[in-house]
Amino acid sequence: MKKVLFATTALVLTAGIAAADVTISGYGRTGVLYQEDGVRGDRVDADGNVYSASDAIVQSRLRMNIDATTSTDQDVEFGGRIRIQWDQGDEETTVAPGYVYVTSNGLTVEVGNSNTAYDSAALMYNSEIGVYSRSFGNSRGDFFAYNTDGYPTYANVIDATNQRRADYMGVMVKYAIAGVNLRASVIDPDQVYDDLGGDDEKEYSISADYVWNDMLTLSAAYVKNGAGVDDNDQFFVGAEYAFNDKTDIGMLYFDNGEQLNDDGTFDDSELGNTVTLYGSYEVAPLTTVSAYVTNNDADTNDTDNAYGLGASYDLGGAKLAGSVQRGYDERVTADMGVQFNF
Repeated sequence: MKKVLFATTALVLTAGIAAADVTISGYGRTGVLYQEDGVRGDRVDADGNVYSASDAIVQSRLRMNIDATTSTDQDVEFGGRIRIQWDQGDEETTVAPGYVYVTSNGLTVEVGNSNTAYDSAALMYNSEIGVYSRSFGNSRGDFFAYNTDGYPTYANVIDATNQRRADYMGVMVKYAIAGVNLRASVIDPDQVYDDLGGDDEKEYSISADYVWNDMLTLSAAYVKNGAGVDDNDQFFVGAEYAFNDKTDIGMLYFDNGEQLNDDGTFDDSELGNTVTLYGSYEVAPLTTVSAYVTNNDADTNDTDNAYGLGASYDLGGAKLAGSVQRGYDERVTADMGVQFNF
């Protein structure tokens, strides 16, 4: 992603500090999102009145990542990130909890609202299409990731109902060498209090991927106690072959773990296993067509097969994109819009 330099200063704070800088990067996007039978779902008020949801809405997002880094004379880099994001329909712009990191010789450690090994696995989201980067071929499981909207709330605790966690703590370690990327992470939903009930287990995850000659990518990941839920274990494997930077084909497999209910609790219902085949092809200069087909064997599906077709046109720093997809509920969804990076 092209980064815009927000402020750059050469600071001599101590004999060990070589340079420091702050940058802002991110993207903006806007477009039209269509969902058969309503984008948000019908709404029922306290008097039982039913309000039908619109089939099409304008959906926009603006994201800014603020990164601050400094390097020592020993080539050790220290840094941190805070994300500011607004999504259409939000009451206010959110500032994500931050994380700090240190990196040297291919080894990086993140602390705080860190990324996680499972969510960071290569290829996991490569079947996504359209201006909103969506796919029914993604994982259906629930697990921790870098949190844009703030930390989750306590669950099933009488004295702390709907209170945000005061001391969520994530740590991720990653190491890169010669085309191999290794990651491990642990997330403690609240490092201060134990036995909060609901989703208070520590989540552990690992992932690894290997890139050969910029063509073949192999990836695998495993998470234990996904989203802090005891025994919500999941795994993922994927492979992709890239003919060039615009044309590729890949396959993904997900074991999705336990079911997340609408009230925020979990049960032993199976989300099934998901197998996704996807690919992209540059049909003309600057124009790429992408597609996927996926199968999921959960008992609650109306159909076990979902698919999507998308296209994008490269404007240089921005793109026009759109997609048409059909999900496991046999409803059609579509989108079209523009995204620009900065």
